[in-house]
Amino acid sequence: MSDGISVITDTTALRQTYDPPVEMARKKVLDYLDPHARRFIAMSPFLTIASTSAAGTDCSPRGDEPGFVQVVDDRTMLLPDRRGNNLLDTMQNVLEHPQIGLLFLVPGLNETLRVNGKAKIVTDPAVLQSMAIKGKIVPASAMQIAVEQVYFHCGRAILRADLWNPEKKVAREDFPMLGTVLADQIKGFDADAANKRLEVAYTTNLY
Repeated sequence: MSDGISVITDTTALRQTYDPPVEMARKKVLDYLDPHARRFIAMSPFLTIASTSAAGTDCSPRGDEPGFVQVVDDRTMLLPDRRGNNLLDTMQNVLEHPQIGLLFLVPGLNETLRVNGKAKIVTDPAVLQSMAIKGKIVPASAMQIAVEQVYFHCGRAILRADLWNPEKKVAREDFPMLGTVLADQIKGFDADAANKRLEVAYTTNLY
């Protein structure tokens, strides 16, 4: 007990709380990108990437046109770094601890793809040029990912969330713009100026 709350502190207690995993769940984990995983990655415009270091754990979104993540071979992928906030949380984590986890989503599909592996940051001009936007805007770096685990995750979470239902889409006016949120969080922050900068970032300065 901790503050009156029951807390699980070891694997044995954890396993006793749940049913054993089914055989399919145990056997579905691959150590390479098979044709189904390759096709899913080629169709995916969005992923989240989890990383960790002594400073803590981070999960960050990445998105672009479908296929923005390149499959080099069955055990290697390239993830370009597009324009962002320049905090570089994920990349700094990778420098300290290269283990990462990726979760790929494809709009309209309920299943997701999980890929775990080790990443390193590369800046080879030829590699980066191959990921240029319209052949012009070259990323400053990319992550080369050595694949260790690949498996599809069933669609129950997406179905429970009803994520792709257009009727569940939240209207823009139902939540404040980011500049307005930051003005409430940061003393002396100008909401109108921030929202104008974000409008530029979201349109003409997207890349």
